[in-house]
Order: sequence, then structure tokens, then C-alpha cells
Amino acid sequence: MSSAAASIQQHFADLTDPRTRKVTYPLVNIVTMSLCAVLGGADDFVAIADWAEDKKEWLSKFLDMSTGVPSHDRFNAILGALKPAEFEKCLLSWITALQDITDGQIIAIDGKNLRHSFDAASSKAAIHMVSAWATANHVSLGQVATDAKSNEITAIPKLLEIIEVSGCLVTIDAMGCQKEIAAKIVDAGGDYCLAIKGNQRYLHQAIRDHFVAAMEVDFKKLKVHRHETHEKGHGREESRYYYLCPIDAEDFPYASKWKNLKAIGMTINIVTQNGKETSDVRYYIVSKYLTGKRFAEAVRGHWSIENSLHWQLDVTFGEDQSRIRKGSADINFSLLRRTSLSLLKNNKTAKVGVKNKRLKAGRNDAYLLEVLLGT
Repeated sequence: MSSAAASIQQHFADLTDPRTRKVTYPLVNIVTMSLCAVLGGADDFVAIADWAEDKKEWLSKFLDMSTGVPSHDRFNAILGALKPAEFEKCLLSWITALQDITDGQIIAIDGKNLRHSFDAASSKAAIHMVSAWATANHVSLGQVATDAKSNEITAIPKLLEIIEVSGCLVTIDAMGCQKEIAAKIVDAGGDYCLAIKGNQRYLHQAIRDHFVAAMEVDFKKLKVHRHETHEKGHGREESRYYYLCPIDAEDFPYASKWKNLKAIGMTINIVTQNGKETSDVRYYIVSKYLTGKRFAEAVRGHWSIENSLHWQLDVTFGEDQSRIRKGSADINFSLLRRTSLSLLKNNKTAKVGVKNKRLKAGRNDAYLLEVLLGT
């Protein structure tokens, strides 16, 4: 237990206590109880206080519990007053100390609405959380909150300022396909793989024309890296085809406006189910001429943020149903969920899914400690 106490004290030492009056409950207690409770199944402040009350004896092994457990209103008030940027920095310091982040990793950046975080009484809009997700390590590297999906364009640069992208490949969907964002990634030492849609109409059309012409001659006399996968299961067949072509910025239309643009990509996804075939074609710009397999990993890795992060937050942690909205409590509780999800996904001792890992953490103190220590 001493190692747990040392780890907690170390990583939350710089977190500013928002309380100005006499402190009854140490801030480290509030944070630790909140994270442990969320790991163990708590989805609101009432559940956090109830969990902590039940676990007082266990918590006292590495926290000073002489003042007892705060009420749910006290948890709400304190978590709502913490500065999200500071809180996130401490949580990220903890989890990255436990997990070795893979060199050259793929970082997927995408946004998600917290649907019930709006408050009509105070005219507070629902929060749209833009997150960075390490696809190989299943670690939430950072997030920035906005009040609308359209503000992803301004949120992504802020997110890029707080995460380390040097040597990494950053993937973003079409909303974030902006010249300034591409340049910011390159300037930070990273590479990008950005989806292209109608918001970049002329570039999208130029890439489409290139691949239409190339497909007509099966890429003869053209450089291309290819990769394909085929999967069957549950009455469904899916084939994915990936093509990446190097380009010369001087010859390719509009390319010179994008920093370090080195290649353009196309993916074709064909699904056959119940005798019906559907297809989907997407286009990309990439700052490095990747292998076909690496390009496929980048594209598939970005899709994984929906399943590995957003879907889990809704299904396992009930994020979409959360009505927490006081001060910054909604943002800070979202940080607790993301940190908990990362910790649970990286635990290898329990051979079950995240939902059952969470249930196990709630009833098994030894397993919860394993998750907290990354063992």
C-alpha cells in the first residue's frame, strides 16, 4: 500500500486546492476516492460518496481517513471547482507513469458530445469533448472541451499544445482537416493522416480524379503502396482496400498549400450482408509516404476511437446519460471516466471485457489496487 500512497501523493502534488476556507478533507483524498469509485462502478457523486463510505477501512491503508468521507454535495462542489487543465495534467502524469507509451504511435483525435451536460436554467450548452487517444496503448492522452461540434477546429490546436506528438502519426477526421492544423502537427515533429471530404472541395476533387484515372489502368507506371484485408463472420463479409500514392507538391493541384504533404490515399470498404453489397470510398492526405500496411493501421486506428473510447464511455460508464453539470464538474468527471477506461484497458490480469473489469474492481480490493498500480 505504501507504493500506492507515494504514487498518489507524487502525481497530485501540484493540483491547486480551490478551497479558501479551512480544509476538512484533504484534496488528495477527494481525488483518490473519486477515481477509485469511478473505477469500481460509480457514475455520479452520490455513488462516489456511498462507495467511499463502504470502503473506508481499505482506503485508510493508504489515505488519512481521520476526517471520514465527504458528502456527495461536497464531492460535487470540490470536483466542480478544480481547474480541468491542472486536473488532467495530474491524471495524465499518473497514467503515463504506469504505461509505456509506444514510440511512433498512432494518435487519433476526435470529438464526442456529452449529451445531457446542458443546463437550460443557466443557458449552459452541452459539452463537446475533443480527445486524443493512443490507439496502440489504449490511453487517453488529453482532451479539450468546447460547447459545439463546430468548435473542433479551434479545440484541436489547443489539444495539440498539451500532448506530445513528436514522432507520432496523428489521424483526424474531415472536420479537423485544416491547413493550420496540419502545419501545427508537422511543426511539433509529428506526421498527419487527415480525412478529406467536401469541406476541402477542390483538393477532394483532385484526389478523386487522380485515383479514378489510376484505377482505370490499375496503377500501371504509377507508384502506389497497397494493402487489403478480408473478414467474414456473422453472415457478413467485409473487404477493405487501401491505396497510397506519393505526390509532388509542384505538380499536384493545391498540394503546395499543405505543409509537408507527401502522399494521397484512398480506401474502399465493401460489405456484403444478406445478399446486399454496399461500398464506401474515402480519401486522405498524408505527410509521409507510408507502407500500405501502416496506412491501413492509421485509418483503422482512427476508427477504433469510436469503439475503444466513445462507445465504452457511453455503454460502460453511462457518459451520455450523465446529468452532472455544476461548474467544471462535468468536464472533470469526464476526465475521471477517461482515466479509468485507460487503466482498465491496460490491465491484463483479468481476462474479461472492460465492463466486467469495472465490476471486478468494485468488489475486489486486491484487483482494484492492481489497476491503480498498473501491475
